Amino acid sequence: LSICSKICYAIGGAPNQVAGSAAAFFLQIYLLDIAHITPFHASLVLFIGKASGAVTDPVAGFFISKSRWTKIGRLMPWMLACTPFTVVSYFFMWYMPPFVLGRVAWYLTFYCLFQALTTLFQVPYSALTMFLSTDQKERDSATAYRMTMEVLGTLIGAAIQGQIVASAHASHHCTVNPSVNTTNSWHDAPTFPDPSDPLSHQAKVYMIAAGVIGGVYLLGIVILFLGVKEKDDPYALSSDRAIPFCKGLGLTMKHGPYVKLTASFLLISTAVQLEQSNFVLFCTHAADLRNHFQYLVVTILVSAAVSIPFWQKFLQRFGKKCAACGISWMIPFAVMLVTIPNLILAYSVAFVSGLSIAASLLLPWSMLPDVVDNFRLQNPHGKGHETIFYSSYVFFTKMSVGIGLGISAAGLEFTGYKPGICRQSHDVILTLKILIGAVPAILILAGLFILLFYPITEESRKETKLALEVLR
Repeated sequence: LSICSKICYAIGGAPNQVAGSAAAFFLQIYLLDIAHITPFHASLVLFIGKASGAVTDPVAGFFISKSRWTKIGRLMPWMLACTPFTVVSYFFMWYMPPFVLGRVAWYLTFYCLFQALTTLFQVPYSALTMFLSTDQKERDSATAYRMTMEVLGTLIGAAIQGQIVASAHASHHCTVNPSVNTTNSWHDAPTFPDPSDPLSHQAKVYMIAAGVIGGVYLLGIVILFLGVKEKDDPYALSSDRAIPFCKGLGLTMKHGPYVKLTASFLLISTAVQLEQSNFVLFCTHAADLRNHFQYLVVTILVSAAVSIPFWQKFLQRFGKKCAACGISWMIPFAVMLVTIPNLILAYSVAFVSGLSIAASLLLPWSMLPDVVDNFRLQNPHGKGHETIFYSSYVFFTKMSVGIGLGISAAGLEFTGYKPGICRQSHDVILTLKILIGAVPAILILAGLFILLFYPITEESRKETKLALEVLR
């Protein structure tokens, strides 16, 4: 693979991460503080939206596995077709409708559409890794390029969104110390009036950010189409038949390495998503870092972006299971931030969290092709199983993340979160601390424990590679 092909492949996946990052860091606070939706309704939007994307995964895998080869490939037409609709749904997801009563239904509809359409892109895009090259090192290298660009995309998304919408959350009223005689007015006063008008400043800045990110989508798909050539399955014989989707799904669920890898990283992914979605709320309401949250987010993502090459070299030298230990680095620092909300410590936590997030992003996508190769060796006369593996993996991780986000927002509702006020209650602050510190720590440790039983080692990878070359 040429470096140009790897870069073009990596750029193709970046727009999804740009949009996903903006939504991960800012959608919850947008729904709560800008759209003034109750935490319960916000939890419904987040959970049902993620669930709709998850349900789309096996559906997408089913139809893609039945697709015929075209002049531009089998996977590329799906990515080209869904991108324009993804851009439209993403923009309306951040649009403030002029009505109030149906606002929850509006955001639920377009968030579900966006999640479903990004799935139609992500499943063929991630499966494309298997059709770039037959060499494991080349695929690992392409995955490292992809993860570096996706983390940069996450950084760009958070930076664009954070800088454009920062003024929507700034409030001089909240920085003024309350007088002794004022008992309730400062605590209960909203930081800004309810922006029911879709032309309000708060609504405008979010729509501007959505328009900019929509343009990034179009640029990314053009580069992917022009720079990447999809290859047909190099191991399949002309007599081999595609594995039926339902049968293939049953076989993947019985494949030990796949089950252990999926179970481990769905817990780890949920932990990382909880950190992302609650970090801005934590900085705003629990740590008195309201004026620094966008810079802390950028610090996390810069750290993640620059550490991807380090993790790639590390896993090549010490193995992928050993590199997974780096995911646990964020645990002690996150606990310190919760107990000692200091500005300098916050930036240290942001830096170390970026290192851990980079490892959690790179490893599953680097290990999944090994699992697919292992399955191919055990089932040499079937083809078309790649999209089944990738679609079901994304399905399980999205479902777990959706459940986690739903419980997170429901917890804020239960403890009495009030949109737009300067100071939240002690119960809300305690909930945010638990969601940032304790819950991710437990999920990460449980995920790493499961990963201990993952059977594919560096030695078995080499044996599989040799056996597949003989087969080829």
